[in-house]
Amino acid sequence: MKKIVVLGLLILAFAATSYAQDVKLDFRASGFIDAITEYWENVTPASTNNATSIYNALPAQFQPFGPVGNTTFGFNFNKKNAYMESRLRLKFDAVMGKELSGTIFFEADSSRWGNLDGYRNSYGFWSGDRAALEIKNVYIDASLPYVGIPVPMQVRVGLQPLSIRNPLFVYTDGMGVKPSIKIDPLNIEGYWFKAIEGKDYSADDVDVWGLHANAKVETFTVGGYWLWYNMNSYPFNKTTTTPFTDTPYQADAWWLGGYADGKAGPVNINFDFIYDHGTVQLRDTYGSAPDVKYRGWMSYLKVDYPWDMFNFGSVLMYASGADKHDTSGSGLPGTATPWGLPSEKVTSFVVPPGSESGAIYGESLVFYSSWVNRGNTGIANTLDYNQMSRGGTGGTWMAKAYASYKATPWYKITLAGLYIGDTTKHGDTFGTAWNASRTGYEDNSTIGWEFDLWNEFQIYKNLKWTAAGGLMFAKDAFKFYDPTEDRNRKPNNPWIIVTNLTYTF
Repeated sequence: MKKIVVLGLLILAFAATSYAQDVKLDFRASGFIDAITEYWENVTPASTNNATSIYNALPAQFQPFGPVGNTTFGFNFNKKNAYMESRLRLKFDAVMGKELSGTIFFEADSSRWGNLDGYRNSYGFWSGDRAALEIKNVYIDASLPYVGIPVPMQVRVGLQPLSIRNPLFVYTDGMGVKPSIKIDPLNIEGYWFKAIEGKDYSADDVDVWGLHANAKVETFTVGGYWLWYNMNSYPFNKTTTTPFTDTPYQADAWWLGGYADGKAGPVNINFDFIYDHGTVQLRDTYGSAPDVKYRGWMSYLKVDYPWDMFNFGSVLMYASGADKHDTSGSGLPGTATPWGLPSEKVTSFVVPPGSESGAIYGESLVFYSSWVNRGNTGIANTLDYNQMSRGGTGGTWMAKAYASYKATPWYKITLAGLYIGDTTKHGDTFGTAWNASRTGYEDNSTIGWEFDLWNEFQIYKNLKWTAAGGLMFAKDAFKFYDPTEDRNRKPNNPWIIVTNLTYTF
């Protein structure tokens, strides 16, 4: 009811101060088409990663005793994989001057050239003519006429991005209202999104509320935000006929973050800090179990030093991990830790349900996601549409150094090296290795060393081809326990070669 009142007041504000527009319609189109080649071993597409696990999250296809390949695409332990994929994005903007516009945004994917099923994400089906086109966004942008407040005010209504510091925190699309106001130099945005609507007569829905502000302070943009997910049904895995019968939990979680982007002398600096705080509890009608408290954090610092045609940079990132003494693999109430105790807390950094930050993170080619293939691979790249997950960083820390050289106006080369560590306690974030006495997990600190190379070719102004390759030397925190041989094993060193041809318009 509160949400209907809020939207109604916005509509009344328009109606009370409406005025005629003598502006012609400007109809604009933009988007891209790409073609990507993939060739890798033990890297894994993000869709196969065990996103619901707080730890021990090596995908099953790494483990020879698991399923014989992924049920959809057939990936398996220590096997080379090769395929092609494509995406189309087409965005239409109907613009009526500075005050009003409407946006319709379409997306279509061929997850494999030669798709077998011919449905969603499958326009690569042989003979074509597939129903693969999706609606990504549909929204209205409007400037609010002044109502006694002499500052610019806007509102966006409809299916739109919820995006805040999206490589680290949250990006998802959903129905919502986003008002904004600019009081120079301060920009303020508010958020209300309807994530889940269950029974109209019952409080079983999920709402998202938030506030985001930033301002220009000398050479820096400094900002902060707060985002609250009120989840009366958790996880979100509803069914079509009887919504929420399989969601015996409810949850409240909020995130508080701050950032600074700018230039200090000759260097460019990006800094982020995010803290998550939440509680997941079992509904009374499903029995009793201790609540599970979520308390995690992450920090990120990037420094770039551009010099002539070169750029030298470094990244430090730390994201807290869970403690296996206190946390079950799922992080849900009524579940047990590996020591048989009730799960009561999750200290791993987590992102909201549905956040695609893991795919956007883009800090490497092998372990984290890669921008070259739009975040479609990456061992640590997790996305859970139904509950909180580690995103792209939880349970890991990373130190990265890189250098790029723009040799010509049309060619750029970049080299990078990463040390990747594990922050889960009494065990590993990804590995499942047992100690020698079989009384508990090994607690290793090093996941691996990774080395990457990017080559970017600007063929035309709107046509770019990128070829990249990476190799990770896997260390002890990447081992798993093989019960068929009663020993710890380690996959072959993961590697990838990927190319991307993109036409933007």
